[in-house]
Amino acid sequence: MSIGLFKQAILSLRQESRLAWGLYPRTPQRLNLWFKWLAPGLLVKRWLLLSAGGVLLTSLGVAIWVKLTPVYLLIQFIGDILEKITTVIPSYVSGPVVVIVGLFLIFLGQTRSLGSITEVLRPGGDEKLIDVLLAYRKLNRGPKIVAIGGGTGLSTLLRGLKDYSANITAIVTVADDGGSSGRLRREIGVLPPGDIRNCLAALADEEKLLTELFQYRFRAGDGLVGHSFGNLFLTAMSEITGDLEQAIAASSQVLAIRGLVLPATLCDVRLWAELADGRLIEGESSITEAGGQILKIGCIPPNPPAPPAALKAIHEADYIIIGPGSLYTSVIPNLLVPEIAEALASRQVPRIYVCNIMTQPGETTGYSVSDHIRAIDAACGQPLFSAVLVHKKSPSPHSLMRYAQENSYPVFLDREAVEHLGRRIVLANVMDEDRLTGLVRHNPQKLSRVLLRWYGGRGLRYSTKNSCLTMTIPDI
Repeated sequence: MSIGLFKQAILSLRQESRLAWGLYPRTPQRLNLWFKWLAPGLLVKRWLLLSAGGVLLTSLGVAIWVKLTPVYLLIQFIGDILEKITTVIPSYVSGPVVVIVGLFLIFLGQTRSLGSITEVLRPGGDEKLIDVLLAYRKLNRGPKIVAIGGGTGLSTLLRGLKDYSANITAIVTVADDGGSSGRLRREIGVLPPGDIRNCLAALADEEKLLTELFQYRFRAGDGLVGHSFGNLFLTAMSEITGDLEQAIAASSQVLAIRGLVLPATLCDVRLWAELADGRLIEGESSITEAGGQILKIGCIPPNPPAPPAALKAIHEADYIIIGPGSLYTSVIPNLLVPEIAEALASRQVPRIYVCNIMTQPGETTGYSVSDHIRAIDAACGQPLFSAVLVHKKSPSPHSLMRYAQENSYPVFLDREAVEHLGRRIVLANVMDEDRLTGLVRHNPQKLSRVLLRWYGGRGLRYSTKNSCLTMTIPDI
């Protein structure tokens, strides 16, 4: 749990204590909050009982140490007092009263102690402590998810997944050579930080101001125009630590991210593509700009090694998600690392590919769903996933006209070809459409809900050896 979340939790408990003493009106919702404390898995009740046991043992030890003499006299004195009280007030009344007073003092002491800590830390937020604890335990019990990709597609996916699990590992391409990342790569020689920055921001744990700072892009200044603060921060940390992994770890602490972000390789890789017209194009940004049909794609140097942490995450994963994102410049570059491809192929856990909603000019013009699958299989030499998630609802005519001007169209689902490739089809509405601009993107919340629903159902019941089927997930 991040420090900011911990501070919010303390403030929440202090506010709850005020409610308990009548500073605010009582409501049925307050009663529900107290019952939440009985929920299993909070790891609170057991420690309170353990503390109570420690108090009893300590008292017993002191009594044995002093040979019970003072304790005996004290017990006798208290007994005399209680006997006199019971002559005035019956025991069935005085007993419960004393118990209630004792519990009141315990509760008051606990809440006031946390209140004192609150005053020092001065936290913000008004979320209830019990809700914070329940959410924290739920996220940490979530499945171990590995998400592979790059660009805006992967960061969109992570923005939704972080609400369901804190055990997320994002494996991100480092083949970008355009924009701010490309400039830093050429001028300083660091691995491109742009996609990694986007994933870190997407996984940030409600640290809004820091996230905005990390994503801030300079609009003036010699040499600064176009650079984002996060890119410069990661570059500086890479220079200081000498390792992009350490730079990512430091940024992860600053942003208090849920999960882990790892580069697909620590090598300085450069993409190349062979086009149908015979051209050989080098550079990630140049491949898209070339505008030809891609026949083959690779990287220089060939067979780059994978970070051990990335391989470990794949071998321990409960669920593997590939995409969404640009097919040849965001998804496949990760799979050109042979160790990653082999690790993915060896796993018998649910593995799904999230297909793009629209074709991408210069990369996948005219591609169907099966064409996307064939391209990934060809690049890796083996199938890496058992199912493909396809958006089932067509965009509005306004969006279709907008994209048609760019020679981009919805990715056609050729069912028979996909099933012939041995993949199951998962159909669901996961699109987010901007009615004003006509832009079409995956919706983070819809996409993550569908993926987790499939994982909890069909994804766990069927292995790659089962017969193919189409599963349609209704709108959630």
